[in-house]
Amino acid sequence: MEYKTILLTHEAGIATITLNRPPKRNAISLELIDELMNALEEVEKSPSRVLILTGIGKAFCAGLDLDELKSLLGKTHDENVKDSQRMVRIFRGLYEFPRPTIAAVNGAAIAGGTGLATMCDFTLAVPGAKFGYTEVRIGFVPAIVSSFLVWQVGHKVARDLLLSGRQFDAEEAYRFGLVNEIVEPERLMARAHELATELLQNSPSSMQATKKLINGFIARDLDEQIADAIEDNARVRSTEDFREGISSFLERRKPRWSGK
Repeated sequence: MEYKTILLTHEAGIATITLNRPPKRNAISLELIDELMNALEEVEKSPSRVLILTGIGKAFCAGLDLDELKSLLGKTHDENVKDSQRMVRIFRGLYEFPRPTIAAVNGAAIAGGTGLATMCDFTLAVPGAKFGYTEVRIGFVPAIVSSFLVWQVGHKVARDLLLSGRQFDAEEAYRFGLVNEIVEPERLMARAHELATELLQNSPSSMQATKKLINGFIARDLDEQIADAIEDNARVRSTEDFREGISSFLERRKPRWSGK
């Protein structure tokens, strides 16, 4: 299958998906989401037994594409629900992918980019990588990603990251457990392949069963939390603060919050 926004390669049992929108800092578009889902399905059907996810250029993924951000202001509740469901598919598709996954974070991974980076089983990051759940700064709610984040880091750290909307570096992400290793840029992909090669030595069926077991511990709670998150996501997009946050961000000015 031909892709426009990603690259997919297979080599010696290792599949690599590379986000390929360098002029847009690999920002998330509807097309990228759909292609990423198709690529995951293609990898699952292939002989490759480990998946690496990375980005091309200086950024891993800068969050939602500006054109997509603009379009949010004119969408109906049902359209917003559909968009939220699409994001759930990609986050959960990565989180529950039956084969081991490795994120090689080559640069900034912001908002939805942080989500993509931390849904993988292993997350490697360069020292200069930046992360952040910045949604509250533009009147949005990180509803979907919070469903996963609380399980990953606990309530206290999740409140810090989600309520502040601040950016944090690879070292702090490592302390939170969101990053497994910090790797120098020139070694990032080599280290990702080393780790993938190590994983190839394990029983494929055992690793798949282990991932299924781990995911099963929280599956029911996650189902309920994500269902609520989808509705919260759509509801917030109808608020005045959301419209003001998006408008001020696009106009590069300080937002004037109304609290409504």
